[in-house]
Amino acid sequence: MEDVIAKAATLLEALPYIQRFRNETFVIKYGGSFMDSPDPEVRSSVARDIVFLEAVGINPVVIHGGGKAISRAMQETGLEPEFVQGMRVTSERVIEVVDSVLTRQINPEIVETLASLGGKAQGLAGTDIFSCRKLWLNGDDGEPVDTGFVGEVTSVSTDPLLECIRNHVTPVVSPTARGPDGATYNCNADVAAARVAIALNARRLVFMSDVAGLMSDPSDSSTVIPHLQVNEVEELKRKGIIEKGMIPKVDSAVTAIQTGVDKVSLVDGRVPHAVMLEIFTDRGVGTEVVL
Repeated sequence: MEDVIAKAATLLEALPYIQRFRNETFVIKYGGSFMDSPDPEVRSSVARDIVFLEAVGINPVVIHGGGKAISRAMQETGLEPEFVQGMRVTSERVIEVVDSVLTRQINPEIVETLASLGGKAQGLAGTDIFSCRKLWLNGDDGEPVDTGFVGEVTSVSTDPLLECIRNHVTPVVSPTARGPDGATYNCNADVAAARVAIALNARRLVFMSDVAGLMSDPSDSSTVIPHLQVNEVEELKRKGIIEKGMIPKVDSAVTAIQTGVDKVSLVDGRVPHAVMLEIFTDRGVGTEVVL
């Protein structure tokens, strides 16, 4: 009986959040090593949470990554992954692998998983949603560095996304984009998710990855910073707390917050039901970024 009462108490704790967020749009960046876990329960945990959002009247929009799968596919074809400042060097041969893995392998797998759990989902190629310009990095000598077919998202075609939302279907989008030259470009999934959240006037943006959140000591998960205001970001960059792959996440979070998204969450997808804990409980998990 105590277990049953505890379950009822959990549902009651979630009730005001369900009421508050009904009919709102939540953008979820679905990425991290948990996507490659051999344990099907780990792989499907986030998907279950997304289906739960659908069931209680929230409109989830999923942008997924797939970096590890891309690296494996490259090595299988004799291509060695190369990174500059955390960005994958993407030649013409590499972009073919990237597009194949993201759009024709991972995307349909996520859609199939959501459907198997009772959800409704539609896969969308990023090239049908995102437009981009070529991304140039600055080298140590100040000279521009060419990483090939790497793009910076400049616009989002919202019509296909809104059509899915109107039909109570979760859109699942790969992080590729169409460049001004008509070519396919590889884009940072965090940045793409933030651009979607802004374009759809989303209530929340959730970054799922395989780290516990923003940590004051990156080697110690007990040092998670639970609450981060945008005016604290530059100081944390200066101290080296926000570095490497966390930079585009936090920068994208700041841009989303400053453009109207209520809150951005950085959560660990390896934690069972991390999305639900973050959204439907008083305490939440990971790091929340707010104005």
